[in-house]
Amino acid sequence: MNQDILTDKSFKFIPYNTGMPQLPLPEYGRNIQNMVDYCVEIPDREERTICAYSIVGVMRTLFPQNVGENGDMKKFWDHLNIMARFELDIDFPCEVVTADSVNPRPAQLNYEKSAIRNRQYGRSLENIVKIVAMMEEGEERQRLISMIAHQMKKLLLTHNPDGVDNGRILRDLYNYSEGKIDLDPNSYVLHEFCDVTPVAKNNKKKKKNRNMRR
Repeated sequence: MNQDILTDKSFKFIPYNTGMPQLPLPEYGRNIQNMVDYCVEIPDREERTICAYSIVGVMRTLFPQNVGENGDMKKFWDHLNIMARFELDIDFPCEVVTADSVNPRPAQLNYEKSAIRNRQYGRSLENIVKIVAMMEEGEERQRLISMIAHQMKKLLLTHNPDGVDNGRILRDLYNYSEGKIDLDPNSYVLHEFCDVTPVAKNNKKKKKNRNMRR
């Protein structure tokens, strides 16, 4: 038997859709998409326009449910422009959708440009302090101040695990609140935090000890 018959070069494989470019509008199928791709590449504008009208005619025949009131064809021309990836240069008979209208750009976010006093605390905590500072005196305000102060201490400990100065935290809290939160470092006590990170077990060492016992 001739071995060449078994080689890949002797066969023409049918390509799978998964290996082809993704369709902008899959409901029209790949045959219609191929027509649109061909139309976009036609160099003569008049011939390209005639081809576009022919494609819309085929689309209307295959999908009559997309025809609008009084025979309106706008939906087909919109779909044609989308399938052409907005690259079809013809005189459309109606106003069609554009790339910006189909995929609008999100509004630009306005970030605060003011400098952060202490990056280890972050801007959110700084804003929270300002809100709590404006609250009326009471149990809820004191509870929130305590939570903020302890959170500040936790954040500082991530930068300096060896320990932090409680007086510094209260001074920062005073400055953030513009003097509205004034805590005496000699009487206001902050809890101490310890590292509770679990120590990784040395499994290899345990296995070695078990083997030695055997």
